[in-house]
Amino acid sequence: MQKILFHSLILAGVGTSLSTQAANSDEVSNLPETVVTATRTDTARDQLATANTVFTREKIEQLQVRTLPELLKYAPGVDITESGGYGKTTSVFMRGTNSDHILVLIDGIKAGSVTTGSAAFQFIPIEQIERVEIIRGPQSSLYGSEAIGGVIQIFTRKGTQSDTPSVTLDAGAGSFDTFNTAGTVSGKWQNSWYSLGVSHLNSQGFDARQPTTGFFGVNEPDRDGYNNTGINASAGYRFENNAEIEASFMRAQGKTEFDGTPNKTDFVNQMINTSASFDILDNWRSTLRFGQTMDNGDNFQTDGSFYSQFDTTRWNATWLNQIALTEDHQLTWGTDYRVDEIQSSTKYDETSRYDIGVFGELHSKILDNHFINASLRWDENQAFGDSVTGNFGWRYNWEYGLSAFASFGNAFKAPTFNQLYFPNYGNPNLTAEKSTSFEAGIAGNHDLANWEIRAYHTDINDLIAIYPVENIDKAQIDGIEAELSSQILGWQNTLNMSMLNPQDRVTNLRLARRADQTLSYDLSRSLGDFDLGSQIRAQGNRYDNRANTIELAGYVTVDLRTAYHINKNWMLSAKLNNLLDKQYQTIDTYNTAGRNFYFSIHYNN
Repeated sequence: MQKILFHSLILAGVGTSLSTQAANSDEVSNLPETVVTATRTDTARDQLATANTVFTREKIEQLQVRTLPELLKYAPGVDITESGGYGKTTSVFMRGTNSDHILVLIDGIKAGSVTTGSAAFQFIPIEQIERVEIIRGPQSSLYGSEAIGGVIQIFTRKGTQSDTPSVTLDAGAGSFDTFNTAGTVSGKWQNSWYSLGVSHLNSQGFDARQPTTGFFGVNEPDRDGYNNTGINASAGYRFENNAEIEASFMRAQGKTEFDGTPNKTDFVNQMINTSASFDILDNWRSTLRFGQTMDNGDNFQTDGSFYSQFDTTRWNATWLNQIALTEDHQLTWGTDYRVDEIQSSTKYDETSRYDIGVFGELHSKILDNHFINASLRWDENQAFGDSVTGNFGWRYNWEYGLSAFASFGNAFKAPTFNQLYFPNYGNPNLTAEKSTSFEAGIAGNHDLANWEIRAYHTDINDLIAIYPVENIDKAQIDGIEAELSSQILGWQNTLNMSMLNPQDRVTNLRLARRADQTLSYDLSRSLGDFDLGSQIRAQGNRYDNRANTIELAGYVTVDLRTAYHINKNWMLSAKLNNLLDKQYQTIDTYNTAGRNFYFSIHYNN
């Protein structure tokens, strides 16, 4: 029944898009025209073979999402698992790869825990985010380790270009005794710009986990709360010779509760970034960037007694150069240096390591309509040695708005500190996990509809297995992604579909915790002072273990949203999530939110 409904929704979405042939509207919603993350420089989207999705601040506010994981669900090729409500451990799977096969950047600075290898998406305040760029497919040739599935770059709020300070205020409340407040002020003065923002979210939550039995059984029928206080600040200055300096800071601090041992965590996630850009020659611009990210957690038991501490730090330094060889040929090259450190109540055999990388990328326009991107990188990692990765992409733009593209690349993932050095568990002889990927697709950009379809194949070797920790696993992932955007009589329609076969090549079973089918359909429109919107999201089943003996059923959720513009400065908004009160799980025994609502008021001058 689930698959029948899933395919019915696909046909309904396609039928809706085809009916735009009869629509009398020239308005089509286009994604932002440029992205930075795909090449490490600002590049037009229609010149790239790389699959990408961009969420602007305007889109974030339109969707009325309360967390970063909620926003990421709107991107094709991205799958989310959550172990409870607000602030609970969230894993992001991109194109069927592991949750630690995604590189996360905040303002160009590499983020994430060096113990687990993944970022705490659940702790990054959505109010502090200006833009999110998602690049799907291997990107190690530009960024090094972790970018097997892709890259997610988060850009924090920046100063506006207005001489008059811009102020935003938000306050809201909703289900599970949830309250949220936020505010920003930004602007410019002569050649400088600035931004300052604060936010606070507090929720009593719901019971994160169902009772379980066995040696690790859990039976804690309580509400698992969460609070998060965030701050973001940035400032910059442009000199008369076009040189620029900029600094940014983001910090999220709070507490989250969950079921198990331990069951409380006091967390701090922080990013500091400084950069300087200047012209060496008329066609050569150079940027120096230094930064630090922290992922700290103190864990406590039910009675409040201390349980463990894991504080991890990443120091980053980058030298990036952009050279315009000719009008049609752009060269980007540079070097990255990173030091990972850990301080913990658990005694690790090693507490720091370094990684140095040198990379180059060529973006060229050939014969007017052909574009190529070729990149190559060498990394030396203190833990396992050298690695060389490359990527090649080609795109051809026909007349009549049609495009074809193809790419090939390899990538690697360095073992984490837990995998290498955790006492009585880690294996210091591990090598990097390695992948190769192929991708091809076509796209159309027309007056009435935009569409894109991609097929990809990924092989991953030397996957790290647990108990014991060894490089013995292998995986093969085949998938199709489709996107379609159109407008019918003023209604904006957006349809995203992902179908994949993530196979464990050792057991010939599906990789755990990946849904094989995902479909989302978003409908929105403005009617005078009112904005209306809804989203339908459907996912197929998934298995919670490697043996595929624990199956979690697929599900369909429906969300509704509306906003009323009181005047040019004030707005009221409301959102009803999971209208049908669907009870489902993305991780075995962990609950998800039933029907819930959120109401808020916004001010923007």
